[in-house]
Amino acid sequence: MPQTDHDRAIALAGVLQAAELVREIARRGQANSEDSEACLESLLKIDAASSSDVYGGLQRLRSGLRLLEQQLGNPRDMELTRYAVALLGLERKLARRTDLLKAIGAGLEEVMQNLAHFPLNHSNTVARFADLYLKNISTLSPRIMVNGDPVHLNNSENANRIRALLLAGIRAATLWRQSGGGRLTLLLRRNPLLRETRMLLARLD
Repeated sequence: MPQTDHDRAIALAGVLQAAELVREIARRGQANSEDSEACLESLLKIDAASSSDVYGGLQRLRSGLRLLEQQLGNPRDMELTRYAVALLGLERKLARRTDLLKAIGAGLEEVMQNLAHFPLNHSNTVARFADLYLKNISTLSPRIMVNGDPVHLNNSENANRIRALLLAGIRAATLWRQSGGGRLTLLLRRNPLLRETRMLLARLD
């Protein structure tokens, strides 16, 4: 994966788009279906040619790029920041666990084989993604604590959607690391990342 601000901005936009969808489901029990589909599809784009190809094109990350522009400026949304930092931290731990990576890879292969029977947004497919998160990512600490309305959080279908999107957030965090992103990158390259994000958004207008 190329290690450029272009790719790092796309990766962070993916993290934030997934995090915002998680928050929306936790708070309201629903979220943008097109944004959700882009995030879930990224889980199956293992050998994409570029960061944007992981999401099927920049236009499908418009929401994430807008969030990134806001987060790189001021004032920042601290709850969204907390989710993003947690996802990036868990991915760093996951990267050192070849056993979990192998299990997730095998599980994603099974999901791809089942797409002939259950489309991406089908509850069966979402439940499979959620199960991969629960059995693998949830074994790492600290676990991500999602805040929201108990009515929505206690709904099993919503819980599956949240876990599936957290897994998509981990996928985006992997892109961030592969594109050269690290703990100091946001401090050292904040302004270049903001410029790149605005350029990407301008291309979509």
